[in-house]
Amino acid sequence: MSTTPPVLAAELALAWADIQRHHPELPDLAAPESLIGESSSACGTELSFERLLHEAVHGIAAARGVRDTSRAGRYHNRRFLAIAEELGLDHSEEPHPSSGFSLVKMVPETRRRYRMTAERLHRALQAHLAATSSDTKRSFRGPAARHGSSGGGVRVKAVCDCGRNVRVVPSVLAQAPIVCGACNQPFRIAEAVPAEAAGAAA
Repeated sequence: MSTTPPVLAAELALAWADIQRHHPELPDLAAPESLIGESSSACGTELSFERLLHEAVHGIAAARGVRDTSRAGRYHNRRFLAIAEELGLDHSEEPHPSSGFSLVKMVPETRRRYRMTAERLHRALQAHLAATSSDTKRSFRGPAARHGSSGGGVRVKAVCDCGRNVRVVPSVLAQAPIVCGACNQPFRIAEAVPAEAAGAAA
């Protein structure tokens, strides 16, 4: 199995598509590579199929126009939990004071449903980690890096010409263009769009 990031991105896309088969309202994963090399103390500290299901909850919430978090995306509220339960996730404990119902886990039925997909993604992740363990530029970032004062790991809104948008870490976008599957144009940091539009008008 190849250990290149594009292959891992493809495995993430396939796993996401499997979730979509059971939950058709889940939007497409515009940039699977944005999940590689990133961790979040609020959403889970490592990438896994369970983490992918967690991100799918946010995707469905966004599609429904449901505000499922507060406190800059850190506190996961009961609306998040309700959608998580639809996707086969459970939170058996009291909500965490700072992250709420964030640390949801797959129930046994969900583990059985996605067993083969989860195992395939796990193998791809293990191969990728083994290949990049000595490469500090591409290693997983800890929560401090993502939420630190520098803001280097905080997601920002990126948009494309057709109006679609995705939340990405700027450093991930700087590594290589993330291309929209709908219009084949690269996503750009949203704040830069008005200035470009103004320059085109001039």
